[in-house]
Order: sequence, then structure tokens, then C-alpha cells
Amino acid sequence: MAGTVPMHAPKQRSSTASTATNESRVVKWVLIAAAGLVMLWLIALPLIVVLTEALKRGWDVYWAALSDPDAASALRLTLLVAAITVPLNTLFGVTAAWAVTKFRFRGKGFLITLIDLPFAVSPVIGGLIFVLVFGSSGWFGSWLSDNDIKIVFALPGIILATLFVTFPFVARELIPLMEDQGTQEEEAAITLGAKGWQIFFRVTLPNIKWGLLYGIILCNARAMGEFGAVSVVSGRIRGETSTLPLHVEILYNEYQFSASFAVASLLLLLALFTMIIKSWLLRKNAH
Repeated sequence: MAGTVPMHAPKQRSSTASTATNESRVVKWVLIAAAGLVMLWLIALPLIVVLTEALKRGWDVYWAALSDPDAASALRLTLLVAAITVPLNTLFGVTAAWAVTKFRFRGKGFLITLIDLPFAVSPVIGGLIFVLVFGSSGWFGSWLSDNDIKIVFALPGIILATLFVTFPFVARELIPLMEDQGTQEEEAAITLGAKGWQIFFRVTLPNIKWGLLYGIILCNARAMGEFGAVSVVSGRIRGETSTLPLHVEILYNEYQFSASFAVASLLLLLALFTMIIKSWLLRKNAH
């Protein structure tokens, strides 16, 4: 079957470069300079300030802040939540994108609206929803208490809140891509006798692999940096339900500014690592 199922067609690229506009060089460089200044002021400068403040009192203080048991606990919790939520959202995103783009069914528009909902709703509202549903005074509060099940102010609540705010990323990255590709290749594979999983792994997945990886990276970045929804459902219990973003706020509110910026720099390094992987994937995809 491997020799009969059609693979995705290679990308066709024009050999001649085209110019997007016919504006003068002055206009071009003014726009580039303006964009560069905005990026410098709003993004680069704050990052430089974080690193400067983190190292202001020396490497000993910096390392002491990162090796603190509460910081280590926050790091472990952040990585654990990301390790659970990202695969789940990847599975959901691929399934949702497949359903939306490959099938016709009633309620498709409603499903797309639900996928987009976390983009429109404040993360704090999302966290409050889970408190109202699973909290001690919520809809299932009595039943959960009787069965000694703890969701709010515990790991399950943090995972649910993170799932809510991150689940659109993979689906929203794949849906436009899969709509662009259409269903011709899958239909051709069916005529050659391919089955569902064969079609997915031999035809669909090779066509979407770069978009899928990009969506996973964005989902992971948001999962590690989420603050609003997690702050509501976690209870911010230091050393137990405090993720890295929450730990940064706790330290800052306690006027431990050097430690706060040190932990923030760790989040920054994780974000930079994510962006490096994203840039590498974009270059690979371009070639």
C-alpha cells in the first residue's frame, strides 16, 4: 500500500521574486524603522530590563532564587501541566480540524465558534467558570467533597483551566491549512483502497506536519505562561499549586524583586527557546 497511496505534492515556487508594492525606498525604510522602534520599545527593552534586574545583585542571588524549593516546585508544576495539556490539545486540535475540513455536518459553524471562544473570553472568566462548576459551592461541589475528589485549588483544576485557554491553538493553525488543501488527495487515496488511518498518516499528516508543529509550539508557550485562569483555580498555594507565573507575582508582592526577576528570566528563557524552535521550523518549511 505504501507504493500506491499518493503523497503530498511538492510545493511550486516561482523562480522570480515579486515586489509586494511599488513604494519608494524612503517609504520602505521609514516603515521598517517604525516597526523596529515599536518592537524595540515594547518587546526588546522589557526583556533586557528583566535580565538586567535578575542579575543586578550577582549570580549568587540569581542562582539562590532559582534553586529555592518553591521555585523548583513551581517549575515542576509548570512543566507537568504543559506536558499534560499540550498532547491533549494536540489530539483535540487534529480531530476538530479533521472534522471541520473533511466532513459536512449540521452545527459546523457552532463548533468553530466554540473553538474560537477562549480567544474572546477573558482567561479570568474561564477560571471562574471552573470554580462555579467544581468549587465547594459549585454545581458538583457536594458530590466531589463526598467522594474526596479535589479539583479546584489542586492540579486537576490547573490542568482544566490551562486546557481551556490553550485548546484553540492547534485547531486554529490547522483548519485554514487543511481547508486550503481540500480533499482531493484523500479522495484519490480512497479510490486506491486506502483506509482511514492509512489516509491520515500517509496523505493528511505529511501535508499538515509543519502547521501541526507550529500549533503545538504556540500551545506549549501559552500553557507555560498562562496566568489569569490558573490564578483563579489554583489558590496560589506556595510550593503546591503555584506555577512559575504565579510564583513571580508572589515574590514581587513580597518585595523580593531580585528573586522575582530571576524567576521571570527563567520564563523568558523558556519563551526564547520556544521562539528559536518556531523560527527553525519556519526555515525548514520555507525550504
